[in-house]
Amino acid sequence: MKINSEISAIVTGGASGLGEATARVLAAKGAKVTLFDLNEERGQMVAGEIGGAFAKVNVADEASVDAGFALAREKHGQERIMINCAGIGWAAKTAGRNRKTGEIMAHPIKDFQLVININLVGTFMCLSKSAAGMMTLDPLGDSGRGVIVNTASVAAQDGQIGQVAYSASKGGIVGMTLPIARDLAREGIRCNVILPGFFDTPIYESLPPEVKDSLRSHVQFPARFGRPEEYGEFAACLVENDYINAENIRLDAGARMPPR
Repeated sequence: MKINSEISAIVTGGASGLGEATARVLAAKGAKVTLFDLNEERGQMVAGEIGGAFAKVNVADEASVDAGFALAREKHGQERIMINCAGIGWAAKTAGRNRKTGEIMAHPIKDFQLVININLVGTFMCLSKSAAGMMTLDPLGDSGRGVIVNTASVAAQDGQIGQVAYSASKGGIVGMTLPIARDLAREGIRCNVILPGFFDTPIYESLPPEVKDSLRSHVQFPARFGRPEEYGEFAACLVENDYINAENIRLDAGARMPPR
């Protein structure tokens, strides 16, 4: 699907990190972009800079998601591109010991559910509602009606100690790629997933230098963190290449995450 001024797009988590970079790439190619994010101040700023729109959306809340779609479609019409970047990280072991008291603790279930609800359920809710909207459109020849790109993580395949909730949420995104692509094939809607490795995003920028150096040592080539715009460019590639469908693709410079 050629990205141009006739195409509308929605990017969740679009106010920062990978989502912001993706929104900027799509806008530079001419797309009319709406950002979904909870950070209203930054979201409005980014939207203003790219000539797009912003909707304050909690992707884990259906009413909030519905309101976001209504705003996006009022501003730009029915989207043909849906890119899901919204998500949170979390660190807690399946069960562990308090280092100070020796107390044994199970993983807090409410925290596990929170990560699943935002990362997995939120992603599915947005893509499902977007796909239903795309089905109202006429196909653009072989390019079909629309394209969905979801964001998982290399943690879906080699999650580290303490990443059980995060890895489960991202593994769920990977696991639903093929069924979604099959569900939507007759409607001319593709679905692909990117599994990013270590990228220069706000999450990694906050890490101590020694931790960043340790993570960087597991990258093959180029031996650096990824740039957010490299993610955005690859997401755009998945949109524009009509023959890529039902794929889960690592974007990690050959990195494999160690146990810790």
